[in-house]
Amino acid sequence: MAKQKLSDYYLNWVKLYKQNAVRDVTLQKYEFVYRKICELAPDLKINEVTRQTYQELLNAYAETHEKSTVADFHHHLKACLQDAFDEGTIKTDPTRRAIIKGRDSKPKKKKFLNLYELHAFIADLELNDVLTVDWLIYLTAKTGLRFAEALALVPSDFDFGNQTLTISKTWNYRDKQGGFQPTKNKSSNRKILLDFKTVQRFKPLLEHCAEDTPIFLANGHRIYNSTVNNTMKKHCENADVPTITIHGLRHTHASLLLFEGVSVSSVARRLGHSSTLTTQRTYIHIIRELENKDNDKILAHLSRF
Repeated sequence: MAKQKLSDYYLNWVKLYKQNAVRDVTLQKYEFVYRKICELAPDLKINEVTRQTYQELLNAYAETHEKSTVADFHHHLKACLQDAFDEGTIKTDPTRRAIIKGRDSKPKKKKFLNLYELHAFIADLELNDVLTVDWLIYLTAKTGLRFAEALALVPSDFDFGNQTLTISKTWNYRDKQGGFQPTKNKSSNRKILLDFKTVQRFKPLLEHCAEDTPIFLANGHRIYNSTVNNTMKKHCENADVPTITIHGLRHTHASLLLFEGVSVSSVARRLGHSSTLTTQRTYIHIIRELENKDNDKILAHLSRF
């Protein structure tokens, strides 16, 4: 065991502890780390992994990646090596006090639109009497759904009388065969309120749809994330607004709610976040901006007496 290659040890660890225990998209990240170990340290044995050799591996990966990506690589490999230490396969924890290096981050593109930009963007959508990609984009802007959640929607998920949308599954769009999957986490199972305008628009569209067939995937039609993002780009350019992705519409939805004064806990429930901490971390820049506005209100109030 001690003379086993790090790559082989890691792969066996992934199969033992992660396979069928995490979502496919997460498992793919672990498999990516395995391929990188094979590429960067093909002959490194598990018993040769020390703080120095581990840091050398991180540094090699950091030469071509940004610091946040290196941190993600470290996170997926660290769990395996700490287990190896706990089991006595290696004598020390090589990940202790590891230094995360990496290239400087590229200037980040804008991830969300403001209210004026969103209005212009939606005005460019072609919303006719056929459920096209534009309708998927529109619904995402209105609800903040994840892409896989939107693809899994069937007519019975819509409760037009109570103006709610039930999220209880996702669609495996990465697999050629597709198929329903569980939601990202328990908190992702939720009911989302729909505004009256959205209800009025979707109700006639779903009248003749098969009850158990995803509304955006009729006749076995497959939709790719890249296809939707290309459509997004076209509409953003036509509307003369910053180009964002379909996931950027989820950020847009949450950001506008926060700016309107909706509480972090309510936004977290609507997005299906596992905790408000996730929402706070994701939208910390907006929360700080709102706190500054609150401070102005506090000072204005105190100055009255």
